[in-house]
Order: sequence, then C-alpha cells, then structure tokens
Amino acid sequence: MIDHALFDPGMIDSETKQLNAEIVAAHAAQEDPWSLPIAEVRARRRRGTQASPAMPRSARAETMTIDGPGGPLALRVIRPLLPPGRPVRGAYLHIHRGGWVWGSADEQDPWLERIADSCGFVCLSVEYRLAPEHPYPAALEDCEAAAVWLAGPGKAQLGVSALTIGGESVGAHLAVMVLLRLRDRHGLTRAFRGANLNAGFYDLGLTPSVRNWGEERLVVNTTDLTRFADDYVRHGTDRRRPDVSPIYAELKGLPPALFTVGTADPLLDDTLFMSSRWAAAGNGGHTAIYPGGCHVFVRYPGSMSERALELIDRFLTALA
Repeated sequence: MIDHALFDPGMIDSETKQLNAEIVAAHAAQEDPWSLPIAEVRARRRRGTQASPAMPRSARAETMTIDGPGGPLALRVIRPLLPPGRPVRGAYLHIHRGGWVWGSADEQDPWLERIADSCGFVCLSVEYRLAPEHPYPAALEDCEAAAVWLAGPGKAQLGVSALTIGGESVGAHLAVMVLLRLRDRHGLTRAFRGANLNAGFYDLGLTPSVRNWGEERLVVNTTDLTRFADDYVRHGTDRRRPDVSPIYAELKGLPPALFTVGTADPLLDDTLFMSSRWAAAGNGGHTAIYPGGCHVFVRYPGSMSERALELIDRFLTALA
C-alpha cells in the first residue's frame, strides 16, 4: 500500500529542497542541451557539469567484449572486493541512463562498486548503441544480447548463479524490455531473480506527469523526455506497442522488482503505473517513494540517497 502522505509537500526535508533548487539553477545557467551537437553534450556529460557532476571512474573496472547484434558489444565489469573465504554471490546486469541518446557504461562506477562490494555481485554495465544514430530497437537488442549471454555462458565464465538486472530512467525501461524478451523469445522466464528499477521511462507516449511537468529542468523536463522518445523511436511507430512501451505489456511471470522514484520526478506516473501493474501481475517486490526526490535523485549525495541505496543493497542481497 502506498502511503499518500509521501506526496505531501510538507514531507520534503530541507536538504532535498535545497538540492532541487541548486539543480534547477545550475541547469538554467547552462546552454540548452538541444541547442548543441549531440557529440558535444555527450562529451560534457563525461567531463561533468555543475548540474551533473561526473562520478569518478573505477580503477577496478575492466572491459569484456561479447558478440552483439551490431558487432562487438562491450560490457564494463566491476568485480567485488570480498574478504577471504567469502564467495561471489551473483551478478548484476546494469543498463545506464541518458535518454537512449546520452550516457555510457562508465558514468556510474561508484554505484556499481557499491553493489559489487555490498552484495557480493559481479557488476556488468552494457555499452549499448545510442540513438538517434541507432534508433529502436538497437539499444534493446544490445541489452538483450548481454542478458542472453549472461544467462548462458556468462554464468560459468564469471562463476555466478544468481542473476539480477536493473537500471535508471531509460535503463529501467530497457531492463523491463529485456525481461519481457527473455520470457517471450528465449523461454528464460526466471533467468533473473529480480530487477532494480529506478525512475523508469515506461510509456514513450508520455504519461500525464511527463506531459504536465513543463519546462523547469529539475534534471529533466517535458521537452527533454519528449525529445528522448522522438530520437529513440522513429516517427510513425505506435508507441503503445508493448515492445516499445512496456507499460502496455502483459507482465505476468516476471521476477520481483524494487521500484524507486522521487515525488519531484516528471516520470513519477511511469513508476506508479508500472509498479501497480507489476504487483497486479503477481510478480512481487516493493515500491519506494521518496518525498521531493528529483529524477534519479540517488546520483546526488545526501541522506535520502543513502536511504534509497541501502534499500537497493538489501533488496539485491536478498535475491542471491
């Protein structure tokens, strides 16, 4: 049951209010990303900006290459640092955010290091092809290939048995789509034991919270999300197709999921709608709603982010 008090503005703490104001101001002081070449925006993300400081790259990360539908497919691998005698518990297949247009597999190493060490998982992040150069279904096919490999030869190669999957924003969208394809195309209904779904973008036709958000860029706004969807899916494609927008899919037979979202996220409805359908399908899991949290708020340090990350740690650890 979702506590309606979580949506009361009075529940937002002062730290979160200050952070949100700083994010909005930082974005307002920058050039509109849609006025710049995509290559420049991608480069700025990698360097970090005032609005989106770069996360440190892990010195432990390595790159593994497997066969992909578009050629060699890179997986960024971070292995756990474990005390002697403690075995690796499983693997976490991560799919990065960035609107299918920006982002890369090495932009969230601290998260993956944390999951690796806290949960005892080998973490792998997929370097999937980006739109608009590679529109739908390129990104999905790359993530699907990574999941099929991990559920097959990858388990033995990495020495793991328990598999989990997750991502943020469009990464959560792609994670759900991968689970659906594993079920429907490969007969791998329970290959993955659970999904960590953070602020997912599940309806490319745009939910009311996206449409009604407006132009204030608290990380993202209505224009950003509209442009992401337009760049990923070609004009004329029915965006209510379940293989495009998983909110419309038959969801039975999927694993438990932890849904995480803040109440100040334009994609709030996506999580509320999808998590309700997930529960109604009998898949199990939990929905965690954080008052005032911006889009993928866990990327910004703070007490609320720490609580959310601790819950993610517990959820994933329990799956192994």
